Amino acid sequence: MSETPEAFDCQACGACCAQFRVSFYWAEADDAPGGTVPVALTEPVNAHLRCMAGTAARPVRCVALQGTVGTAVSCGIYHQRSSTCQSVMPGDAQCLKAREQHGLPC
Repeated sequence: MSETPEAFDCQACGACCAQFRVSFYWAEADDAPGGTVPVALTEPVNAHLRCMAGTAARPVRCVALQGTVGTAVSCGIYHQRSSTCQSVMPGDAQCLKAREQHGLPC
C-alpha cells in the first residue's frame, strides 16, 4: 500500500534531485531578463534548453542538492529553482519513481 502524499517529506528524501535530468527553458536562468535559476549552476542541453549541472549524466545529482538522499536534504536555490523542479509534487508519479529507484518506501 502506498503512502499518502502528505506522508512524503521532501526534506527527508531528495530522490527526485538525484534521479532525473532537470531541464528547463533557457530563459529561466538569471542571465535572461526575469530569470531566476543561477546560470553558473546550469549546462546547455540545446539552443532552447538548459539543465541543472549534475543532472545530464549518470550518476545524477543536482548541484543544488545539499545533504544525504533519504536522510536529510535541502535545495541550495529553493527560491530560485526552475519550473521543472516546482512542478514535482510529493507522491506524484515522478516522486514515486525516484523514491523506488533509491530504495525508499512508496
